[in-house]
Amino acid sequence: MTKKPQNNLFPIFLKLEHLPLLIVGGGKVGLEKLEAVLQNSPATDVRMVSYTFLPEIQELVKDFPSVVLVEKGFEEKDLADRTIVILALNDLAASQEIQQICKRKGKLVNVADKPELCDFYLGSVVRKGNLKIAISTNGKSPTVAKRIKETLNEVFPEEIDELLDKMQAIRNSLVGDFASKVQRLNEITETLKTKI
Repeated sequence: MTKKPQNNLFPIFLKLEHLPLLIVGGGKVGLEKLEAVLQNSPATDVRMVSYTFLPEIQELVKDFPSVVLVEKGFEEKDLADRTIVILALNDLAASQEIQQICKRKGKLVNVADKPELCDFYLGSVVRKGNLKIAISTNGKSPTVAKRIKETLNEVFPEEIDELLDKMQAIRNSLVGDFASKVQRLNEITETLKTKI
């Protein structure tokens, strides 16, 4: 029997405000990517490069001083002080060319709607206060990820953040060695399996 392929992506939560980002493209996909970044990490240092920008992008960035719009085409020098790159172009040849430049420069790159060209994906995200759950379908179906997000948003109550605050206080008050602290926290949270 042949082993079925699985999702081998490594889940990670980045402190994006410490990783300068370049977004190439100022259309609908660029807007979508920018909104995702700012919803999750509003202090991110973002530079967007495009010949033109949608009015919605221009309006959005008014509230985010860390986002700079540069009206011009992409140039290799745009990568100089950037760590991560998102390509949101409606031009596959240009995207492939820029992706290759990014790879040579050691940049992490996401090419919108081209999973095979991506180093990482922007998944659907469930956010309830300090709880954040990222959902990946390995680039196969963003629509399924969106539906799972909607379901989880309904499952987790808004009060989950209060629970997290209380658990942090309990965790900080525990004494003893690591193993005994973990055992006590496991005992306290055991009921969550049946509540959620």
